Amino acid sequence: MATRTPSPGRSASTARGSSARSTRGSKARGRGRSTASSRPQQVPLLLRPFRFIWMGGAHVVAGTARKVGSGTKDLDPALRRDGLAFLLLALAIVIALREWFGLSGIAGDVIHHVAAGVVGVLGVLLPLVLVAMAVRLMRHPERTQANVRVTIGIVALTAAVCGLVHIGADLPRPTDSFAAVESAGGLLGWAVGTPLTVLLSAWGAVPILVLLAVFGVLVVTATPVAAVPAKLSAAGAWLLGRGPEATPDDATTEVVAADGTHRPPAPRRRRKKAADVPEVVPGDYTGDEAFAQPHDLAPADEAATAALSAARKGRGRKKSAETAPTADTAGDGGHAEETPERELQAPPTQALPARAEQLQLAPDVIYTLPADDMLIKGAPHKVRSAANDRVVEALTQVLSEFNVDAKVTGFSRGPTVTRYELELGPGVKVERITALSKNIAYAVASADVRILSPIPGKSAIGVEIPNTDRETVALGDVLRSSVARRSEHPLVVGVGKDVEGGYVVANLAKTPHLLVAGATGAGKSSFVNSMITSIMMRATPEEVRMVLVDPKRVELTIYEGIPHLITPIITNPKKAAEALEWVVREMDARYDDLSNYGFKHIDDFNAGVRAGKVQPLPGSERKIAPYPYLLVIVDELADLMMVAPRDVEASIQRITQLARAAGIHLVLATQRPSVDVVTGLIKANVPSRLAFATSSLADSRVVLDQPGAEKLIGQGDALFLPMGSAKPMRVQGAWVTESEIHAVVDHVKAQLQPTYREDVIAPVVKKQVDEDIGDDLDLLLQAAELVVTTQFGSTSMLQRKLRVGFAKAGRLMDLLESREIVGPSEGSKAREVLVQPDDLPATLAMLRGEDPPPVEDDGAGPYDREADEPQDRYADGIEGHAPPVAESWDDEDDDGGEDAWQLTGR
Repeated sequence: MATRTPSPGRSASTARGSSARSTRGSKARGRGRSTASSRPQQVPLLLRPFRFIWMGGAHVVAGTARKVGSGTKDLDPALRRDGLAFLLLALAIVIALREWFGLSGIAGDVIHHVAAGVVGVLGVLLPLVLVAMAVRLMRHPERTQANVRVTIGIVALTAAVCGLVHIGADLPRPTDSFAAVESAGGLLGWAVGTPLTVLLSAWGAVPILVLLAVFGVLVVTATPVAAVPAKLSAAGAWLLGRGPEATPDDATTEVVAADGTHRPPAPRRRRKKAADVPEVVPGDYTGDEAFAQPHDLAPADEAATAALSAARKGRGRKKSAETAPTADTAGDGGHAEETPERELQAPPTQALPARAEQLQLAPDVIYTLPADDMLIKGAPHKVRSAANDRVVEALTQVLSEFNVDAKVTGFSRGPTVTRYELELGPGVKVERITALSKNIAYAVASADVRILSPIPGKSAIGVEIPNTDRETVALGDVLRSSVARRSEHPLVVGVGKDVEGGYVVANLAKTPHLLVAGATGAGKSSFVNSMITSIMMRATPEEVRMVLVDPKRVELTIYEGIPHLITPIITNPKKAAEALEWVVREMDARYDDLSNYGFKHIDDFNAGVRAGKVQPLPGSERKIAPYPYLLVIVDELADLMMVAPRDVEASIQRITQLARAAGIHLVLATQRPSVDVVTGLIKANVPSRLAFATSSLADSRVVLDQPGAEKLIGQGDALFLPMGSAKPMRVQGAWVTESEIHAVVDHVKAQLQPTYREDVIAPVVKKQVDEDIGDDLDLLLQAAELVVTTQFGSTSMLQRKLRVGFAKAGRLMDLLESREIVGPSEGSKAREVLVQPDDLPATLAMLRGEDPPPVEDDGAGPYDREADEPQDRYADGIEGHAPPVAESWDDEDDDGGEDAWQLTGR
């Protein structure tokens, strides 16, 4: 929502300011000359010592006052407001000591004359009013406009009551008896009640003062007259112990915003029972802090903001009539006058659309999605703040100092960064702006400055600078946004907000695979939590099933037992590799169904199943059901690549290449985006990237194939590069508290139990390895395979082939001899091999401690082609066309023959 203002206005205002300054300067010089001319030329000699003493004292007093005044200007505005609150508390204590407890003495008399002299008998209540105002200043120091409104209301109410009390006391005058005035309405009551009574008589003054008192009460409570009946009915229901009644949908009651404007109220809904929606209390879990940081900083110095506001007071400010009541319009390209901060109200949101039908998972079970109010609402979005005005001035100053013909035409404020738009003059190169990146960073006092040249879709250069007052993006607001409600796809997840304050969502079915990378603490785990919570909020277990891989064993344990899981959360890297292999097998099975029934996508297949167009093949007892989307989330890819890099990379390659049409989607997250983890094959097949803050430029190039991620500021700040996008968009990731996650998880677990697949992870076979083998099992298996296949048992051969020493090779040969694989040593001759190559699988299984593989004996000979002939999948099935069977060449009648092996005598 960049704001633009034509430059002539800004030039004109600058010219007016320059002319005004020159005029003031000339007037000042004129005054200086006139004063000098009228000053006495000489002071008499006798009076010079007195003049010296007088002027010296005056300089000391004036210098002290100026020093104190300049020191107070440098104070934090929050501290100044707290000082005012403490001053009010001190006044309340002093007045209470006299009016309540009868403090005697000169100080007590002075206090009584001041308090009772102003408000009369209401001086007894003055300490309570002062304490209430002090407490409000301490609790809500940022609500400047609201505090001013409350003060005005209290003054109006006090004036009306003092006037009524003074009229009731027969209007005593201060000239007759000041004590009588103090016992009535005080000077305030005399000043209000006497003129009205003289002009309108008591019968006219009393109703007017009553109306003034009612107006004061309405101003203090921020209640318009139209809302008084509703407030009275609500108060009566509260006193009687009844809950608030639901208002009709066509209610037209207006409410007053903090700025005094009227607007229709947000649509109300009937409250749900407490048993239906678990209560989410922030702070129940340590993970509820959105922006926890390991260091503490002093409060920001806002003296520059106060000075800037004071210097700009009196100038005009353009305001658009179409702007929302809670949004400040940044006119003059960011140079517009800053108005007092309004009390921002949360924008009204609508509930997620009800599904057309709730899917029945079983004949007697209906699954209901979690209510949208389980996710809390975030703070309203700020369109402009004083920090943005300071940055605009700093950018303008840098451009002026380096004589660059460019101007700031507007800015778009996001939750984390603000993008300032710079338009170049004719003939100015873009490189002149990009070369000033370090100077801009120096001017705005921020090292995380990112320059976009140009902004996609605009003829302008973007300068992204972090906000000093960043905002938190709530996942509930993202899922309740219009862009999320427009799509009912179950794989739509909330991402966050972009630099213009717009909500960003992503459809994982169109991604179709996503790589999430960034340094430790950059926000990857928060995004994974937001993604899984979005799935649980929008999809039933029949629509989406998930496989969660968590090598760290603590990140995803909160989701254990949800019905969307197809297997328990996998924490063992070796089991994760097996799970990825199962995903490949599942993908092949789905493609078999797609090819058999003539569909190209799993959505078409599911639609055909629901419409009854897909029936089992004749003679098959299989029950065909719609396939759910399968979402595989790997929280730490680097750990998997360390354990089984080849198997994991091969499985990921096959999944990412083929699984899109089968409804299988992959999300890979890693905190070490190096080339040995995110290999070229993985990058080539994962088109969508989400890069959080990286530690180096090389890591940014690995993830995004371009720089940029190394300049992110962390804590959810990311660059999102979806498939098909030319440049990444900067987003602030959505945040979901641990309390919200627990509430959603409890809701889905209370409705359905998970149904796990038994074949995802292969059962672990316990191996009974002999103790004398120890850690040499792998070498022993290689040695056995080498000796049996070559039928040559030699220690020197094991040394050469296995690249081991003589001692290790001799030990391996002794182990083979003890297992009767080779014969005893015969000096320098090779050992006799006692195992034939056909028995190698059983021998290796015996060494591993496993049961030997079963041997099927169907009565056929070893060369029976008819028994061993594999089934031809492409045979036409016509009788009489079976493949010919070769005759056996084994001559069993020739018992007296000798072969060459027997002739050797061995």
